Amino acid sequence: MTKNNKKVNTNLRFNILTVIIYIIGIILVIRLFDLQIVHGAEYREQSNTRLTRESVLEASRGAILDKTGAELVTSKMEFSLEMYKSKVDTDTLNADILNMISVLEKYEVSYVDSFPININPFEFRISDESLSSWKKSNNLSDNITAEEAFYKFKNKYKIQNTDDIEQIRKIIAIRYELAQKGYSSTRAVTIAKNIPREAVAEFSESSEKFTGINVVVEPARQYSSGNLASHILGYASRINEEEYATRKNTYTPNDIIGKTGIEYALEEYLKGKNGIKQIDMSVDGTATAEYISQEAIAGSDIVLTIDANLQRVTETALANNIQKIANGGFGKVYNAEAGACVVMNVNSGEILAMASYPDYNPDDFVGRN
Repeated sequence: MTKNNKKVNTNLRFNILTVIIYIIGIILVIRLFDLQIVHGAEYREQSNTRLTRESVLEASRGAILDKTGAELVTSKMEFSLEMYKSKVDTDTLNADILNMISVLEKYEVSYVDSFPININPFEFRISDESLSSWKKSNNLSDNITAEEAFYKFKNKYKIQNTDDIEQIRKIIAIRYELAQKGYSSTRAVTIAKNIPREAVAEFSESSEKFTGINVVVEPARQYSSGNLASHILGYASRINEEEYATRKNTYTPNDIIGKTGIEYALEEYLKGKNGIKQIDMSVDGTATAEYISQEAIAGSDIVLTIDANLQRVTETALANNIQKIANGGFGKVYNAEAGACVVMNVNSGEILAMASYPDYNPDDFVGRN
């Protein structure tokens, strides 16, 4: 092949490559024009009216069973109501809060209320030692009365959709809680816990009346046998600030953690791994779609060597004998107030029953820090 032919081929390939590059560039410019000019307003509107937030999908805590498989401790699922900040006007927000409270009260569900002013009559429900600092933190004068402070908050939250003082008080209570906890479009504030399914259904069916709210499912610890083996089982409840400070990598501020007994000793096995749920919202806070991006992993079940029936008999016998001793049933009155006993399989060393008196009900500690 001559030098001229080689030069022609090289120029041809260069020209073809140049044309291809120009074509690709033209296609990109056309596409960019379509996105930014032709459909730009439409896409910007969609972007401004869509929010996505992450919600923790709490893992169920493992159960504790006796040697026969009978459940001593389980986790039941409860519904909680939380509220996110939404881009609605103040009148709509206040009206939606009132609608929300109406449903909660209909089903006799208690909700958060830390606003320190009572009505009928007006009075502060806060100690004198804390009242001065509370007034200062809320930019109120030292000599302001409870009634004057109440109407300051009414004006602050621009409550104009009702003249009923009790309804105003209810709206202020929620608005005050949201302000104190610092809620946002991605950070929720829990309003109520242990909501019945009927209330959940009502919230879901009329979601347009409850902008910014979200119903979440949370596992709650349930001690199905009451006081039985309470000293063995221990109890689990909400993690406190000190515990959370050393476990931030694996726990959230709302997690349940073992405090005593088996719940504490085998915490690493009983605790599951939380998942993540993505929730798409419109600009007014209404949930439009949700999906699970990371599944929750339940904790492991723990099987004890304890026999629940034998444990019950042992605890009853121990309590009866201590009371008998204290009442002089064995010939002399003794100051018997407490005691313990153990039933062991001598062949294997298994603990079949281990009773302590007095006992307690672990359910009394559920929900506490």
